[in-house]
Amino acid sequence: MKLGLVGYGFGGRVFHAPFIHAAEGVDIAGVVARSADKIAQLAKDLPGVPVYSSLAEMAAAGEVEMVTITTPPETHKALTLEAIELGLHVVCDKPIAPTYPDAAEMVEAAKAKGVLLNAFHNRRWDTDFRTLKSVVESGRLGDIRAIHNRLDADDWATLEAGPGGGLLRDHGSHFIDQMLFLLGPAAAVDAKLDYMDLPQGTTDVSYAVHVRHQSGQHSYITGSKVNYYNEREFRAYGSLGTYVGHGTDVQARMVMAGHMPADDPAGWGIEPKEAWGTLHTEGNAELVSSVQSKIQDLYTQFAQAAQSGGPGPVPATGALHTMRVLDAAREASRTGQTVLLD
Repeated sequence: MKLGLVGYGFGGRVFHAPFIHAAEGVDIAGVVARSADKIAQLAKDLPGVPVYSSLAEMAAAGEVEMVTITTPPETHKALTLEAIELGLHVVCDKPIAPTYPDAAEMVEAAKAKGVLLNAFHNRRWDTDFRTLKSVVESGRLGDIRAIHNRLDADDWATLEAGPGGGLLRDHGSHFIDQMLFLLGPAAAVDAKLDYMDLPQGTTDVSYAVHVRHQSGQHSYITGSKVNYYNEREFRAYGSLGTYVGHGTDVQARMVMAGHMPADDPAGWGIEPKEAWGTLHTEGNAELVSSVQSKIQDLYTQFAQAAQSGGPGPVPATGALHTMRVLDAAREASRTGQTVLLD
């Protein structure tokens, strides 16, 4: 399958292109970029790949069958609808739209056109999350009562400022999606968002979201970027014990250090022993070895689904529910009331 990359900023260059290159059955056949610095970077990173000034120009060249939208969040809806109208299958970075109604419009457009729309919730493939998932599904924790999912980052520079951005829409959408993927749909949402007045506008800079799932289980998702502290933690409480994992995902660390997933497929996506989590049970605490996970599998599975007519690895219908929970969290924080979901 021939894929077009729309945008080549930090996300496109670091979190998309390396994993597309490592995926099976996918080739980058074009990139939409306009600034001189990005075009120069493309000549270095992807020599010989055509560069276009717009999505329409790339589609008119007839070289791509599907696209990935990696541009800033406020552009996702318009570009996705344009790609759908052009008959292209779409992977849209998170959040796929500003609000749930916007996302629903995109899903309906894809259905009407008969193309596949998936969300880039790549953190379902984070190695630390996949290890947590394997522990939960093994039954060694017994009945799951609650899971805490936390990321504190001393990282003012990457805060997406302004009313269209904010931390909840940024990595909050990933971590809420992880919990919905693991524990199932939400039944009720409580939340507290903290805001700051920045030059770009009022922005949520930290969040605490409590989701009661239809299963009766609970998840607590918290994050910040302005508290001068770094910590990534999963904490899962069950009837038979507790699992605790720390550290950021090894795949993100490796890519940002310049390592490419295609260079070492067999050794990719495995946490070093010092980053393994611990399973605490009565009278015992044992390290849990990291499972292997590969973000490139998202693109491999998407290309297969585009050819076979399947739903894809992250169907937009699931992304719709994530958007509904994000909207509910903002509403719950604004009103101080629990928001019930049907």
